[in-house]
Amino acid sequence: MTQALGIDIGGTGIKGAIVDTDTGKLVSARVKIATPKSGKPDAIVKVVVELVEKLGGLPESMPVGVCFPAVVRNGKTMSAANISKEWIGLEAEALFETALGRDIHFVNDADAAGIAEVRYGAAKDVPGLVLLTTLGTGIGSALIYNGTLVPNSELGHLTIGRQDAEKGASFSAKERRHLSWRAWAKRLQRYYTHLEVLFSPDLFLVGGGVSKSHEKFLPLLKLTTPIVPAQLRNNAGILGAAALAVRQ
Repeated sequence: MTQALGIDIGGTGIKGAIVDTDTGKLVSARVKIATPKSGKPDAIVKVVVELVEKLGGLPESMPVGVCFPAVVRNGKTMSAANISKEWIGLEAEALFETALGRDIHFVNDADAAGIAEVRYGAAKDVPGLVLLTTLGTGIGSALIYNGTLVPNSELGHLTIGRQDAEKGASFSAKERRHLSWRAWAKRLQRYYTHLEVLFSPDLFLVGGGVSKSHEKFLPLLKLTTPIVPAQLRNNAGILGAAALAVRQ
């Protein structure tokens, strides 16, 4: 059994667990601590240290993966979603490594979720190009080709009809504008049709909390590409971060 610690830092909660990366099963309790309201680096790092302590003494040899809601380039956070703007341009991977006293693998949260779905979830054994989108406050995305991640795709920020895609098609846009499922599906149709034209994927995966209600909107979409709900839900970031840490 190959084990790794996966930590998922979100805008409202920070979650972590030890994972059997051969099977994608959690082998410890899942610990969750609220994300500090400030969202600032020192506050979030402090919570991550607390989370690791709650999980008990980890062997020094255990890989650790951390996923984060930002573009991550060479360990540096280049954006900030639902957290402090102080993260932009920060050497975040080094910050966490210093605080934890160990090396980590640091990755974008949607990328981690995509890897998890390919290895353990709805896209397992699917060849070719898998395109994951997470519909929530914004739109996250991950591109995985034959199991290899193309990082930081950020397809929620494509411009469609002079508008940033996530401003019109995210789940928060549905709630903000009080759209019916059918009216929201029309916006999603434009978005996914645009993705089909650009990438010709073999499979679309739809994640985010709204994927629990997939039967209310996915059947309304008319696409050439199969589109299915993600399976791993709240554990996807943990599983993907752990899996990528072992690969690294």
